[in-house]
Amino acid sequence: MEFIKSKLPGVVLVKPDIQEDHRGGYIETYNKKAYQENGIPPEFLQDDMSYSYKNVLRGIHADQEIGKLVSCPFGKFYLAIVNCDESSPDFGKWDSWTISDRNRWQVYAPPKHGVAHLMLSDFGIFNYKQSGYYNPSQQKSFRFDDERFKIWWPVKNPILSRRDEEGRYVD
Repeated sequence: MEFIKSKLPGVVLVKPDIQEDHRGGYIETYNKKAYQENGIPPEFLQDDMSYSYKNVLRGIHADQEIGKLVSCPFGKFYLAIVNCDESSPDFGKWDSWTISDRNRWQVYAPPKHGVAHLMLSDFGIFNYKQSGYYNPSQQKSFRFDDERFKIWWPVKNPILSRRDEEGRYVD
């Protein structure tokens, strides 16, 4: 595995070794020791998954206490991670990647970093491991087009949920 530090402190891109032959392939998707040695917390407590259709944009969702390890088991999406810590000098800085079931990349987003993804394939699955248990009171949401971030998106009019349209957590 290759671990690449993002331009955002604490954000790490993981490029797994993919072994393929005429039968298919093999990929190690998690190794506690290797992840810990490369700045990714050693324990994840909850796994979550969402599936979406083309042009659905989910996020920007930030959690105050939870780090997330994001991957794409099926399809392809554009992922943006943004520093949402308003007390940080890096507030508003972001980085992005195209993650797919072909490249099998993963990205770790530490606490106080927003995660957003736009589905590029007709259908896809967004998977993430969390370093803590989901707690709605620790959630912050921002609009995908928040002027403070100036994130580039590959579409102009994505399909949004009410939460994402309003840029705030709603039940």
